[in-house]
Amino acid sequence: MEKEKAVLTEKKAVVSELKDKLLATKGAVLTNYRGLTVAMDTKMRRKLREAGVEYRVVKNTMTRFAAKDAGIEGLDPYLEGPTAIALSETDPVAPAKVLSDFIRENKLQALEIKAGLVEGKVIDVGGVKALATLPPREVLIATLLGTMQAPIAGFVRALNGVPSNLVYALEAIRKQKEASAQ
Repeated sequence: MEKEKAVLTEKKAVVSELKDKLLATKGAVLTNYRGLTVAMDTKMRRKLREAGVEYRVVKNTMTRFAAKDAGIEGLDPYLEGPTAIALSETDPVAPAKVLSDFIRENKLQALEIKAGLVEGKVIDVGGVKALATLPPREVLIATLLGTMQAPIAGFVRALNGVPSNLVYALEAIRKQKEASAQ
């Protein structure tokens, strides 16, 4: 009886911790890791760690409870068979990009992407693949800033054009008056 209580308490702690991680995550990807060799799994985990992504194997029932407690709907259909989850609390694109790149670079059929989460919303495999093709965050920010800066730069050039055109017109009038005075 005491042992069962300890196991139940441990499971509740795991569910609570996973719920907190699901609430804090910006992006997550669920995978079926069956068929990966230990060497490939180690290599993949290293790449995920370098990108600031946590990767862990979690029981489907515990993930269901944690998702329910976190208010995430639509995850149940993807929680079949062996499931691992890659979580990032800072970058919604990182888990999708690292896993997709790893699958492509190593020509893996063993590692299968099941679904993903972005800001608490469930996305399917197609959504995860689309997310993985996005450019890095820094490139997106630079593009946005460049787009925002272009109209301002054009406006400044137009404003600079008005005084310089006025100066050219006044200079032409001055030359014309000098020519007619002679």
